[in-house]
Amino acid sequence: MNKTLFGTDGIRGIANQYPITPEVALRVGRAVARVLQSNGGGRHKVVIGKDTRLSGYMLETAITSGLVSEGSRVLLTGPAPTPAVAHLTRSMGCDAGIMLTASHNPYQDNGIKIFGSNGYKLNDQLELEIEKMILADELPHPEGDLGKAIRIDDAMGRYIEFTKNAVGANSLSGLKIVVDCANGAAYYVGPLIFEELGAEVIQMSVHPDGRNINEGVGALHPEKAAAMVREHGADVGICFDGDADRVIFCDENGEVIDGDRILCLCAKALNEQGKLKGNTLVATVMSNLGMRDALAADGIKLETTGVGDRHVLECMREKGYNLGGENSGHIIYSDYATTGDGIMSALMLLTMMRDKGEPLSKLADCMEVYPQVLLGLDVTEKPPTEEVPEIDAAIKAAEAAFADKGRVFVRYSGTERKIRVLTECPDAELAKSQADLIAAAIKNTIGA
Repeated sequence: MNKTLFGTDGIRGIANQYPITPEVALRVGRAVARVLQSNGGGRHKVVIGKDTRLSGYMLETAITSGLVSEGSRVLLTGPAPTPAVAHLTRSMGCDAGIMLTASHNPYQDNGIKIFGSNGYKLNDQLELEIEKMILADELPHPEGDLGKAIRIDDAMGRYIEFTKNAVGANSLSGLKIVVDCANGAAYYVGPLIFEELGAEVIQMSVHPDGRNINEGVGALHPEKAAAMVREHGADVGICFDGDADRVIFCDENGEVIDGDRILCLCAKALNEQGKLKGNTLVATVMSNLGMRDALAADGIKLETTGVGDRHVLECMREKGYNLGGENSGHIIYSDYATTGDGIMSALMLLTMMRDKGEPLSKLADCMEVYPQVLLGLDVTEKPPTEEVPEIDAAIKAAEAAFADKGRVFVRYSGTERKIRVLTECPDAELAKSQADLIAAAIKNTIGA
């Protein structure tokens, strides 16, 4: 049985429309509790966090009701970054963690991510068990005592101390930074962590109203922070997405730094310190070929996975690597975190700047970026591209045009009704023309 509710990053959709409804959310709570019970033990403890979307109140209440009806104890953190919920799940001895977020999507969307007791996202088997129960015609009537839900007032304090301890006291003294929190989950903890470590912080997008999350700001719109960096003469700009599991940087000149450059410089820095396990960086197939060549020059291997931080993390865990990520801004330091953590990644980069005494612009000059075109197109359906003759022919024509000096990558989004088209080769005009031809084929066949 294939999963129909769970995508690459939990359950996601438009709030108050199936499956992101209070009815489904209540069933999620009951299903999680029952799956935990079936895996042994009695009462279970589940921590629930959320970003700043208005619909978070609806989902939090419904999931809590489902869990409590099945006897679970629920710990509510309020607004919290996704990596904070993953950390708290493990550090507070919880049996599961649930994060309510649609990450970088607009406020109308929301989603449900579930973590196991180890702080990692659930594996496919457990997601399938939960999904079967959610979709069942009827669930057995709850038996036994009811559970209880309580607010954890010091939840964010625990995460703040955890992140600070990773880099040491006053480690950011002398740095002036712009922090754009996207009116999302990091609006409180993000600036506070940097300030407590000694940085001078210029705050942006820290006034969420339930509807302005990701709206023209944050990781999707780093140009706003870049302008603030130039205006205030800051050393760096740091832009989070709505749940702060990814981060985009701007250098001291207000230039947005490509995510692959950040991964590359982080890998090189860990390698210099002798801390890069397996002498390997894990990234996705979307990363620039220039990064592979730059790493190879330093004797560092690049291992690639399918798109999604979940695939990156699975590879890291399986093979014992400790650094990986996506060029979209997910960076995973597995020595510290069980998922992408924007705040932790920013701290690592800032301490690197301090230790080397070099500006970000110089550190980021670590690779040549090959010309790349990335398009996102709305679609009405998601058939395999090889089964749509016009699209398949356009892809094969592009591959022939690039030969062995470039690549084509076409995939559907796991969370949206979109298709991504990536072309890459040393010739920028050729990369663009081939991407446009593939896009035209898509629009003519399955385009929205």
